[in-house]
Amino acid sequence: MSPSPSSPTVRSDVRFAVVGNPGNRRVTMFADAVRAAGLPAPRIVAWRDVLRGAYGFTPGEIVRVDSPGEDPEVDRALRGGGDPTRVEGSAVWYRRFTGAVRAVARAAVEAGATLLDDPQDVAVLFDKRRCHARLLAAGVPVPPALTAPVHGWDDLREQLRAARLPRAFVKPAHGSSASGVLALEFGGPGRLRATTSVERTTDGRLFNSLRVRRYEDEREVAALVDALAGDGLHVERWLPKAAQHGRAADLRVVVVDGRATHAVVRTSRSPMTNLHLGGARGDLDAARAATEAAGLGWETVTGIAEQAAACFPGTLCVGVDVLPGTGWRRFAVGEVNAFGDLLPRLTGLPGSGAEEQDTYAAQVAAVLRRERHRATAAA
Repeated sequence: MSPSPSSPTVRSDVRFAVVGNPGNRRVTMFADAVRAAGLPAPRIVAWRDVLRGAYGFTPGEIVRVDSPGEDPEVDRALRGGGDPTRVEGSAVWYRRFTGAVRAVARAAVEAGATLLDDPQDVAVLFDKRRCHARLLAAGVPVPPALTAPVHGWDDLREQLRAARLPRAFVKPAHGSSASGVLALEFGGPGRLRATTSVERTTDGRLFNSLRVRRYEDEREVAALVDALAGDGLHVERWLPKAAQHGRAADLRVVVVDGRATHAVVRTSRSPMTNLHLGGARGDLDAARAATEAAGLGWETVTGIAEQAAACFPGTLCVGVDVLPGTGWRRFAVGEVNAFGDLLPRLTGLPGSGAEEQDTYAAQVAAVLRRERHRATAAA
């Protein structure tokens, strides 16, 4: 998207560098937004070069760290080999990825560049346990969660029983895109169901699938949990969600530089609303009307998202998953995503200042505002 016609003249000396995978759609869309703002195309620093230590920055560059995903070579380097669709290995991936982000931050500081993504924020954002704890400490509404480590199925069953949680989401602590997530519900004696996109092979390996399936045999569910527990688990109450047209609904709200700029409703017939798992975009106008009818107002949604984003002050942009309760009467934050801005063709919310911009153009505009303020303060 092009900058607003009313946008002030941009500074011609602003230079971006993007740590990402060349040719990836995220990198391409951000580069398009930079050029549309009248700036030189960003310099792309490939993740594969970062992981080899063959990279550097220049004084004055503004450095954006983007997702290392969707590149098999990079995934193998981070995960330690194997099929990139494997679920296991997220703890190794986390250690190597956050270590690489810290190295990028050091290189940027040493070169006199400016980093848009604080490495400490990134480390918390990619650990669901730490992220939940930070949000809770800041007073952000979140689902109740288990606080003790979960070592396997027997341990999980006992902790859920003690916490009186018959329905829970079991999430790999370092997972993303619903990888390895189980929506677990207990019925009467001996009855349970786990809804997940995880496929277990005959030799016990776990793979991500694009098909959501249900496991109802306790031995199968136990095998899944036991295999996932080694990488760390975050377990929280499964909150009943609001619905649109008979489908469970939640919201992804993008917050740029402290302000909610974009939002999309995600709906699904399964507990996971991720678009790649059969979810679909819902009706945002209807969601706004529902919050008004419930007596809360849309500001409640954007306010909660901004409150969550404020827990990560060193990061320019996050995507906040806001969970609306039944009847749109209450809201909680399910997750905060470091790379939650991939919403193609979505323009900004009315009154956000990003009405004519996509998520990437809004971030470029925010950086330019920061640069103008910095130049004014230095004058």
